[in-house]
Amino acid sequence: MAHLICDFNPVDRITVDTIGPPGQRVFHLQASQGAQVITLVFEKEQARALAASLLQLLDHLETDHPEDQREVEAILSTQMSFLPPAESEFRIGQMGIGFDETSGYVVVIAYELTREEGQDIGVARFWATREQARALAQYSLEVVEAGRPSCPLCGEPMDPDGHFCPRGNGHGKMTEISDLDFRE
Repeated sequence: MAHLICDFNPVDRITVDTIGPPGQRVFHLQASQGAQVITLVFEKEQARALAASLLQLLDHLETDHPEDQREVEAILSTQMSFLPPAESEFRIGQMGIGFDETSGYVVVIAYELTREEGQDIGVARFWATREQARALAQYSLEVVEAGRPSCPLCGEPMDPDGHFCPRGNGHGKMTEISDLDFRE
């Protein structure tokens, strides 16, 4: 059974950010409405999937519901910073998105991760403009990519002092970030 933690319709702000150094970052989804702020914990891959899903939805809607790119830029420059409190309400297990034709809002729904069957799960719903949703998606991708670089051989994240690459099959030195060529 689910119980509604919050239903911000509409949100004033919605953002993604991390706490901690690369390799130990904890990802958060945060939204506010008036003085109310809710922070939820989720995984890096959930942040990436949310961004990709939002971009796919928004690109599909673009023909009938064009966005104001100036507003997206304004949101990116003024509304993406993380607000206190950073204490999370719950850890996200599943997420869903949709579009409400009547209001013109994109809806992001987060369901609490539970470990026990039959336990009530928290649900948070965030109603955002298309511009807020696009800014959230773009910023989420920036936050995800701001972590540790990936090894060009195995794709695993690398620490600043390098890592033992399984593709090296036990031969050669550990790959170090300074050894890599990051040209586009």
